[in-house]
Amino acid sequence: MRIILAISIGLLVLNCHAQNENPSIRNLLLEQLKHTHNKEDWFAPINMALDGVTAEQSNWRDNSENHSIGQLVSHLIFWNERVLNAFEGNTLPDFNDDNNTTFKQFKGEQWPLAIRKLDSIQTEWEQKVIAATEEQLNEWSSNIVNVCSHNAYHTGQIIYIRKRNGWWRKME
Repeated sequence: MRIILAISIGLLVLNCHAQNENPSIRNLLLEQLKHTHNKEDWFAPINMALDGVTAEQSNWRDNSENHSIGQLVSHLIFWNERVLNAFEGNTLPDFNDDNNTTFKQFKGEQWPLAIRKLDSIQTEWEQKVIAATEEQLNEWSSNIVNVCSHNAYHTGQIIYIRKRNGWWRKME
């Protein structure tokens, strides 16, 4: 785990140096949070991946046990919010360690609310990192990097579903 974190932070430092930014932990984490939220860089962020997805599309599943876009969004909401609450020092609600319960479907009007909730949680993550103490950032940097990696992983799945079904943007 420490090797992966060191590699991740090393790559982030190189990226910040290339952009002539101060490669502080705060800047690195904030950059990655934004790149997995709403700032396109090496890959499309979640806001772009979800742009234009309808409630009907969000519930589409192939004939396997793969998750739908909506289920992936539900899962991201659950984990982003849970880790954010822990970061804030809040007492977390009981969780039975059954990750399958985090993949929920959305109906009609629930879908745009889910997209807004995920966006709001990710915005809050960015604000909390800006306001965090150096001690918090040092203690939580590994968890925050994992949140970003987790977001990027599931964003890729969402884009794959969209491409598979012809719902992804056409590249110029």
